[in-house]
Amino acid sequence: MLSRREFLATSSLAAAGTACTSGRAATADDNLADSIANLESMSELATPISADERRGRIEKARRLMRANSLSGMMLTGGTSLEYFTGVRWGLSERLFAVILPVSAQPFVVTPAFEEERTREQLASGPLDSTEVLAWEEHESPYRLVAGGLRARGLSAGRLGIEETVRFAFSDRVGTAAPALTLASATPVTAGCRTVKDAHELELMRLASTVTLKAYEAAYHALDEGMTQNDFRNLVSTAHQRLGFAGGAGVQVGEFSALPHGSVTPQVIREGSILLIDGGCGVEGYRSDISRTFVLGRPSDKMKRVFEIELEAQTAALRAARPGVECQAVDAAARRVIVDAGYGPDYTYFTHRVGHGMGMDGHEWPYLVRGNTLPLAPGMTFSDEPGIYLPGEFGVRLEDDMVITEDGAELMTPQSPSLEDPFGTVSA
Repeated sequence: MLSRREFLATSSLAAAGTACTSGRAATADDNLADSIANLESMSELATPISADERRGRIEKARRLMRANSLSGMMLTGGTSLEYFTGVRWGLSERLFAVILPVSAQPFVVTPAFEEERTREQLASGPLDSTEVLAWEEHESPYRLVAGGLRARGLSAGRLGIEETVRFAFSDRVGTAAPALTLASATPVTAGCRTVKDAHELELMRLASTVTLKAYEAAYHALDEGMTQNDFRNLVSTAHQRLGFAGGAGVQVGEFSALPHGSVTPQVIREGSILLIDGGCGVEGYRSDISRTFVLGRPSDKMKRVFEIELEAQTAALRAARPGVECQAVDAAARRVIVDAGYGPDYTYFTHRVGHGMGMDGHEWPYLVRGNTLPLAPGMTFSDEPGIYLPGEFGVRLEDDMVITEDGAELMTPQSPSLEDPFGTVSA
């Protein structure tokens, strides 16, 4: 088997020969490594979520509202707002809210100077004919929320509050409508978003594929003397070449033993271990992938830890299937790591084995001890055990996983080794 350096040297010569024989004119891309410059956009593969799909989501939300005795639901800027309405809106001190009643017509409360932008976003989604209530800077938006509820006979109902709505917003709505009962809308939002449909899974698979391609292209451009920021820029550039915004955190050497890294400046040397963790967004859906590899030759200890990691990730994958409790997946991976001598408990594997994901990089449910929720087809998670040895190095392997009808599968191939993290040398 070729060493990584021999493979890269051979690949570079082959690429150079191709460029000479093709007569390609020099371009700005010549400043990029071939592995990145040769990437082509995959953006045409992403199909947006339609207004009809969002209407179906709203109807499901209404069924869940009824099941949870809610009169309606309040959304502000964030992923749940986008999930149901297609509106992308940031959070500020000014209230922008969408109220989805269980049976009456929805309404929107927006700053008056944002009304045109509001109507522009609503026009292409499921709320295209929704009533818009605009408030001037000196006026109270909370009185508009209370008035909209009163006009729909909901002044004394139970209003579900989406979990990321700021307390200052919900508290003032409660003050403006004192007969109103405020409750959690998580049974509705999580009830809709936790299980992904075929279109959502298609977008998530594309996001995972894009990120893994970006990682691989950056890996083949890696060179001694780069800083972690240099390599981070390669990953971002590779994502851009593939047609999507994405990136990764990069930790080198002893700093890879910190699961979420360090801001300490780091330089990549021969024999350095790197842990990278990141992803991209495709039509609002996220990937989250980690890879660990070495520039040059890893030590025997690094190889052994990697082998344990791979076994633990595989154990989690095999344990995941419909009907199994979320906590059992964490237990399966943790058992491998502890039995290999890296225990007890959270000593070296310091975090849960995975988190739910979709439009948020981290969302419900979580693969963690104590979570007895049974898995169901269409749920999506990260599968990311880690072993972190303080002062030495850390290894984490992370791929995105979907629960199927009879088990689970990863959206990207597992990493085979530290020396060949993308399976390209032996391919």
